[in-house]
Amino acid sequence: MSLLFSKTTLGSLTLQNHLVMSPMTRNRAIGNIPNELMAQYYGQRASAGLIITEGTSPSPNGLGYPRIPGIFSAAQVAGWKLVTAAVHAKGGKIFMQLMHCGRISHALNLPAGARVIAPSAVAAAGEMYTDAEGMKPHPVPQAMSEADIRVAIEEYAQAARNAVTAGFDGVELHGANGYLIEQFIRPNTNIRTDNYGGTIENRGRFMCEAVAAAIAAIGKDKVGIRLSPFGVFNDMPLYAAMEDDYAYLAKKLNTLGLAYIHLVDHSSMGAPTVPDSMKATFRSVFKGKLILSGGYDAARAESDLAAGKADLIAVGKPFLANPDLVARWKTGAALNAFDMNTFYTADTKGYTDYPTL
Repeated sequence: MSLLFSKTTLGSLTLQNHLVMSPMTRNRAIGNIPNELMAQYYGQRASAGLIITEGTSPSPNGLGYPRIPGIFSAAQVAGWKLVTAAVHAKGGKIFMQLMHCGRISHALNLPAGARVIAPSAVAAAGEMYTDAEGMKPHPVPQAMSEADIRVAIEEYAQAARNAVTAGFDGVELHGANGYLIEQFIRPNTNIRTDNYGGTIENRGRFMCEAVAAAIAAIGKDKVGIRLSPFGVFNDMPLYAAMEDDYAYLAKKLNTLGLAYIHLVDHSSMGAPTVPDSMKATFRSVFKGKLILSGGYDAARAESDLAAGKADLIAVGKPFLANPDLVARWKTGAALNAFDMNTFYTADTKGYTDYPTL
């Protein structure tokens, strides 16, 4: 009996299998509002045990990229109701990923009055695409005041409430890939000298307070977090104390008692490998569910589940190109190839037009 395709639980939810659709930015939310096209896309993929949406901003300040959705306005809540209805109609479960981009942003991608903010006034290397003027260098962000920090934490809490109002089964805080939460965790982006900077206890404080606020808002069974120890995306270099720092964060998250930790390993895409020792630390320290992601095929997913290395396995690009990935993996059918040129465009091509069996 395959573990991968058997039912399992997450909090009070029953999942139809152990396979998770990873969060993947797709830039189809025109005006930052989810729409019918997005509902069709997620509905097509509802055979996953759990879908985690693309990164969705809890704040106007967090909308770093063009055409990413938010969850801070009534119109956005209404748009997301289309998505959750489409997934639930097919028996799927869906969490919203809350992604505040922080310094990975540009003023041209933000609504009027919004600001590019981060723990410290340290610009990221590289550039940001804008619909208005193409590629632009990342700006120097405004260092967040303690008042800004309190506002941002409350935005995560309100976003969690809004997500539940929109019909979501829960939320995942994006603490990975160089976005705001990880900008607080990492010493290259956080050079603060107050209670939110310096030691890992202080650098991890924003993450812990955001998670605690989301839990207080909607309950610990409905809150997860994504982390990327040893990830270098968005100008996050490796540093000597990283394994110790993330081991500390694993303990703090276990104390908070959230539903799951989702660990990212992007080594299949050329990033540094996450050491097995790091994954094992999270496995032993954290008593909630552990989701592993990064370059999985069906055989390795089954193997890692059977070995007890994870409770759930998340998959990205294979789900992007194969709405019926579960059926294809079950039967050993060939997979559609994905088209990278249409990952971040604005229409149906390479989004809802991949063929099913």
